Amino acid sequence: MNRIGKIAAVLAVAVAGGALGWKYVKDWNAEQAMQGIASGNGRIEATEIDIAARTAGRLSDVLAREGDFVEIGQVVARIDIEQLTAQKREAEAQFARARIGIDTARSLVNQRRAEKEAAAATVSQNEVALQSAQRRLARSEQLSRSGSVSDQALDDDRSRVETAKATVSAAKAQLAATDAAIGAAQSQVIDAEASVEAAQATIARIEADLRDCELKAPRSGRIQYLVARPGEVVAAGGRVLNMLDISDVYMTFFLPTADAGRIAIGSEARIVLDAAPQYVIPARISFVSDVAQFTPKTVETEEERQKLMFRLRAQVPRELLQKYVAQVKTGLPGRAYVRVDPDAQWPAALSQPLTP
Repeated sequence: MNRIGKIAAVLAVAVAGGALGWKYVKDWNAEQAMQGIASGNGRIEATEIDIAARTAGRLSDVLAREGDFVEIGQVVARIDIEQLTAQKREAEAQFARARIGIDTARSLVNQRRAEKEAAAATVSQNEVALQSAQRRLARSEQLSRSGSVSDQALDDDRSRVETAKATVSAAKAQLAATDAAIGAAQSQVIDAEASVEAAQATIARIEADLRDCELKAPRSGRIQYLVARPGEVVAAGGRVLNMLDISDVYMTFFLPTADAGRIAIGSEARIVLDAAPQYVIPARISFVSDVAQFTPKTVETEEERQKLMFRLRAQVPRELLQKYVAQVKTGLPGRAYVRVDPDAQWPAALSQPLTP
């Protein structure tokens, strides 16, 4: 090899050595920067909510489409109400009839009370007649001793007294019957009032069913997919739409025992999505599973315990989600980073997260 070739070879070796050295330094610096920080792969998720029909019926309208944003309380679907409307009219008719029944029963009570007053007056009248017959009998008995009154007249007076007693007893029995009649009429009033309350309760139930025929979004979010279409009959509790609560977004990821055991609820975290690696999303650890995801053996060695993985959840702040609501998408893969050492500093690449 000539001199020029030797020089070129030496330069090539030097360049290669420098490149390897630079790569080693770069990897070492990156490793040092991640000291005290653990990470794991995951996907963006959100709380799913099924919007279902409380009562069975035919689906008349679906007012939201897949991908639509809906506000809390917004009507997203309707159930046909023709049958419930007919039931309400029937209940209202029963209510009106029950109210008339109250008036009728109260009139009957008043009538029975009037009959009682008449019966009481009859008793008083018959008692006066009895007293008069008894006084006449007493005079006749006194006169009969002196022979001034015949035995026939005395017997007639005695008969009048017995007849008056029977009449008084009959009048008192009639008075007692009127008391029973008043009690029966009052029970009819109570029964009619109960019928009114039952009819009112039926109307209230049907009105609640009518309100529930308008399916409303329980939270603000995005419609993910439709389960039923207009014209289909859904059962009670049948799902109609599925929506995502985009104010409750998080990434689920896994860490080994050594890292998961050092992380507290509320620890600061970062999320970087594969689709947008230039953005760092701030988060907080909202959940650490208390059960390992891999079934351990009966006897665990220290080495086996280190292989166990625990599930964690990095929650994205609601304020940030509201600011970027149009960009929120579930299912996106990425990586979550969390500080296992509270004194560790975030590396430059993770030190400037998005702000609300």
